[in-house]
Amino acid sequence: MRQIETKTGKRWRCIKSIEATKGGRLAREAFGRQTTDANKAEAKSKARLVNAER
Repeated sequence: MRQIETKTGKRWRCIKSIEATKGGRLAREAFGRQTTDANKAEAKSKARLVNAER
């Protein structure tokens, strides 16, 4: 993570997302989709584990 100065103040950003922005809009959007898919898969997995414990 790295702190970046934006118009609205300082924000923490993942270094991989910063690098993706350098590749252009399509690369940034592809990175965002991959990250979203990975986060959804992780959330589903955690939900299954929580439900299995009940």
